[in-house]
Amino acid sequence: MPRLQRKGFEGPDETRRFPNGAVEILMLDEIAVSRFVFQPGWRWVTDVGPIAGTDTCQHRHVGYTIGGSLTVRMHDGTTMTIGPGDAYEIPPGHVAWVESDVPWESVEFTSGHAFGKSPEALDERVLATMVFTDICDSTATLARVGDAAWTRIVREHNERIRTVIDRHRGREMATLGDGFLALFDGAAKAVLAAAAMDPAVADLGIHVRTGVHTGEVAIVGGQARGVAVHAAARVAALAGPGEVLASGTTHDLLDGSGLAFEPRGTHELKGLTGARPIFALLHS
Repeated sequence: MPRLQRKGFEGPDETRRFPNGAVEILMLDEIAVSRFVFQPGWRWVTDVGPIAGTDTCQHRHVGYTIGGSLTVRMHDGTTMTIGPGDAYEIPPGHVAWVESDVPWESVEFTSGHAFGKSPEALDERVLATMVFTDICDSTATLARVGDAAWTRIVREHNERIRTVIDRHRGREMATLGDGFLALFDGAAKAVLAAAAMDPAVADLGIHVRTGVHTGEVAIVGGQARGVAVHAAARVAALAGPGEVLASGTTHDLLDGSGLAFEPRGTHELKGLTGARPIFALLHS
């Protein structure tokens, strides 16, 4: 449950150092607030890339610049310089370097818990409830509205779905074409988030389907992997527009939650053995 609290960076919960830079992390329960300090001459390719083991940074950054300037180049060549006083969002798939002759300092609210860690250090297994989302009939909608309008719709869809994930204290793991994969530390949080997603985007003229499943997930290099991830995707694929479907595993964890479901039979999920019960959330 959210609570009134505060912490200061004079006593961070963790400090992670790498060549020409460091990140300090404060944990407000599940929320990581981080301060990045990159020295003049810092470059992601030489100073963090060898640690991450990837060609580009795979983290999403959302934050506010206190001082200095950072230039970011996306995989498609798009380049932007971020300076003092700028709030910013940087999607995965980028490189960056410090432009200024003073350190670049920023505060972030997304990636600090994992930035600058090796894949081995990030390899963790957690029990989580996953939510898969997907825009229904996206190809037909694109053909009807055209490229420019579709781009605007997807951009607004992404912003609204991220807001729902954040509001229910989920963790965005991937953007998958026209949908998302998010992890939650409780089944009820996940289902309530899933239930809020279609209403959040309905006025855009689209609907989303969502699937929810609980299982053990391996977090490797910031990505969720494992059989449970595939199971969640298969559950989502069974859902219709606006539907929230849950696996039997998740359904059993929701006894006493006040959430109502109806059975949708048992289904063979591609790539998995045995028929599994599926339940549909009944919206009040």
